[in-house]
Amino acid sequence: MGLNNFAKLPVLTKNVIDVKSIDSKYTLENKITIVVFPGKEADAIKGELFNLNQKIYKPFYGFNDFQIIAVCPSDSKEQIDKIKKSIGAYTDMVKWNFIFTEDAVVKAFYDSFRTNQSLDVNLHTSKAFIIDKEVNFRGRTDDKDMADGKLYGYNMTSVGELNDKMKDDVKVVLAEYRLALKKNSADRKK
Repeated sequence: MGLNNFAKLPVLTKNVIDVKSIDSKYTLENKITIVVFPGKEADAIKGELFNLNQKIYKPFYGFNDFQIIAVCPSDSKEQIDKIKKSIGAYTDMVKWNFIFTEDAVVKAFYDSFRTNQSLDVNLHTSKAFIIDKEVNFRGRTDDKDMADGKLYGYNMTSVGELNDKMKDDVKVVLAEYRLALKKNSADRKK
């Protein structure tokens, strides 16, 4: 009954680069992933990561296939370690993953999303991005707050946007996979 009325979150870019090409310990495949780019001045944006932790990570980290991946310039490791310690004081960080790599690799990975913005000079964006299990970049094509309707990422400085838009969109992606599992299970029983 609900299968016919269910709206899916649009794919904005198919087949972004998988992080396993940067660090083989991690992959986007078969995971619902939130990707962020803290940049070289991570101390200056720690509030963004705290907002993401509170509004997105905590409600969803219990899902087996959920993870957050932060792709960081190599020289930001010390700052990121401090932020991880702060967040980890009151959060189980088991599904927060931090990948450190060269500046050009951070930029190339971000560019594979094909958004309407660039990283800043510190390789940072305040946007968080949803990547599905097929390594496709998801977002909105009919967002009333965007001039062209496309919402490529969710502003981590805005608790309201994380709470109202991103949380809803993560729920939609999770529901898509739950419905697909139910449908496949029902088809096997026939």
